[in-house]
Amino acid sequence: MPAYLDHASTTPLHPAARQALLAALDEGWADPARLYREGRRASMLLDAARETVAAALGARADEVSFCSSGSVAAHLAVLGTAAARRRAGDLVLVSAVEHSSVLHAAERHERAGGRFATVGVDRLGRVDPAAFAPPPGTALVSLQHANHEVGTIQPVAAVAEVAHAAGVPLHTDAAMTVGRIPVDVRELGADLLTASAHKFGGPAGVGILVVRTGTRWSSPLPPDERESGRFPGFPNLPAVVAAAAALHARTGELAAERERLGALTAELRARLPELVEDVELLGDPDPAGRLPNLVAFSCLYTAGEALLTELDRAGIAVSSGSSCTSDTLTPSHVLVAMGALSHGNVRVSFGRDSTPADLAALLAELPGAVRAVRERAGAVGI
Repeated sequence: MPAYLDHASTTPLHPAARQALLAALDEGWADPARLYREGRRASMLLDAARETVAAALGARADEVSFCSSGSVAAHLAVLGTAAARRRAGDLVLVSAVEHSSVLHAAERHERAGGRFATVGVDRLGRVDPAAFAPPPGTALVSLQHANHEVGTIQPVAAVAEVAHAAGVPLHTDAAMTVGRIPVDVRELGADLLTASAHKFGGPAGVGILVVRTGTRWSSPLPPDERESGRFPGFPNLPAVVAAAAALHARTGELAAERERLGALTAELRARLPELVEDVELLGDPDPAGRLPNLVAFSCLYTAGEALLTELDRAGIAVSSGSSCTSDTLTPSHVLVAMGALSHGNVRVSFGRDSTPADLAALLAELPGAVRAVRERAGAVGI
């Protein structure tokens, strides 16, 4: 029986989202900016979706905008804040383990004449809030809510206090946490928050951008009247409505799902060292310090891509934090920053549809897969 265990990359459409999407295709096809009946109906659907998302994130409805992906939302958050705060400073300060969308935005800022610096992490992948004290001339601090490769939850609220003491706004990339653990933008102290619908059971192609009232932000894109001037173009209204429905449903499921998935990840972390020799568990060993649905580990003497291929043959879908390929030969920047083993890396992430049978299938197949990869590499008996 196939086991899909890559929910951190994307997760199947939530039943509530599917129902909302089908209804919105019939009711929300018109332009919400128009004043005739069909346009007013579409506008009401868009407003309701915005209010639903805002309520789930502890934001005001007018602080929430929709765009075409979580990556675009992160680009807008970083570049828009840097553009608006040019007079205050030109430094964008981010953690060394941010998602590539944040790093690429910071690099674009640097190529345009700004400055870009990173803050290191410990062996668990977590930053020290004191190290995030922004030097003079800082325009923005950006820190993910939880890491996308190892699941470590970051001390966002503590870093926000440090940043705000220096008069600097903070952006948090919450793509890995929205719909998985409680996320309240006010409690986090974040001035900007971004997320992606396909991570929590909404359709792909919907990003969420929260810009809190009072935050200086200017769109880095040409002006447009849509989405309060934050993102241009005609919205994919049915997808937005479905994303809001998914987030609302997931919010109601959080407590039960956190306990259920936490039990699966705890069993996996306990069994791995028993089943596989020379394995390194990554991320925080304390359940309170990591995502409840994600386990990352590295196997010595193996290649991550070869191991994923071996598991795929057995019908098990997982991913690898290592981006090492024959084209780039570049290991995962997250694992390098942590000082962790970057070869033979595997990320297992459970979701709403995951069952104990999925975990049992992985545990049954993984030792043989590791052994087969090591044998081909001539590493058995080392």
